[in-house]
Amino acid sequence: MASTPVLALTPGEPAGIGPDICIQLAQNPPCRLVLIADPDFMHTRAAQLGLTLTAAPWHDRNRSLDPVTIVPLKTAAPVAAGRLDTRNVPYVMDTLKRALAGCLAGEFDAWVTAPVHKGVINDAGIAFTGHTEFLAEGTGKRKVVMMLTDNELRVALATTHCPLAEVSRRITRTHLRDVLRILHDELECRFGIAAPRILVCGLNPHAGESGHLGREEIEVIIPVIEELRRAGLRLRGPVPADTAFTAAQLADVDAVLAMYHDQGLPVLKHRGFGHAVNITLGLPFVRTSVDHGTALELAGSGRADATSLRAALQMACVLIKR
Repeated sequence: MASTPVLALTPGEPAGIGPDICIQLAQNPPCRLVLIADPDFMHTRAAQLGLTLTAAPWHDRNRSLDPVTIVPLKTAAPVAAGRLDTRNVPYVMDTLKRALAGCLAGEFDAWVTAPVHKGVINDAGIAFTGHTEFLAEGTGKRKVVMMLTDNELRVALATTHCPLAEVSRRITRTHLRDVLRILHDELECRFGIAAPRILVCGLNPHAGESGHLGREEIEVIIPVIEELRRAGLRLRGPVPADTAFTAAQLADVDAVLAMYHDQGLPVLKHRGFGHAVNITLGLPFVRTSVDHGTALELAGSGRADATSLRAALQMACVLIKR
């Protein structure tokens, strides 16, 4: 057990299904799990699900050899399944900060996250757009990249959680160049793909139709692709997004770069929702997550499916070894 990876696991929004699926995975953990959560709350939710949670106190990676341990943090208010409460937002943020600190210090080998609820965090007065952006700021990285995979298709995003009206402004030559380099390097280093082949989507319909439907392809995307091709990256595009995900286009591709969240992720989630994994590229440690949200209506019911969380844990273990 001492040689198996140590993964920090944050249950996310306490009123959602995050605690449920973490408890389910703790019944038969695929690695050493360190829950960062309120023990009393987690035991209460486990009893509500008809399960038992066995989690010893976490000490350090050399002394805590139990398969499931817990770093105790306290909720501020009682938790009711399915009912958001802004009073518990500081608790949620504290779990994220503790996991981040542990990963940066080498205390944990990787971090797996269950879903948070962005709306209630913002309602509590904390500007928060997602784990990806939190990690970029917390690690001091100027750029990280969000990628989802169902083990067959990999879709990375040039922009993540921002309004559609801001997407064009955010896709600059510098930004796109950085994203493509991170994606290329991580496919090589983390996934073991030599000379990865990346398909780049256009931003506009028909990839701009020679400038008649938008000039971002001409002024930003094509120049960056040509520059990086000269540097040795194997890039194809910009390809119109409405045909980028056809079998013929994907036949010889290791990853697709979509320009914005809802350009690429609907396809990926249509193919593999419930067992796909979200991976943050460009970090000094491995971070994976589920492909779904908090599903408040299922919390505490016993009907939540932990398949995506298990896939995230397994993916984290694979990436650690590489």
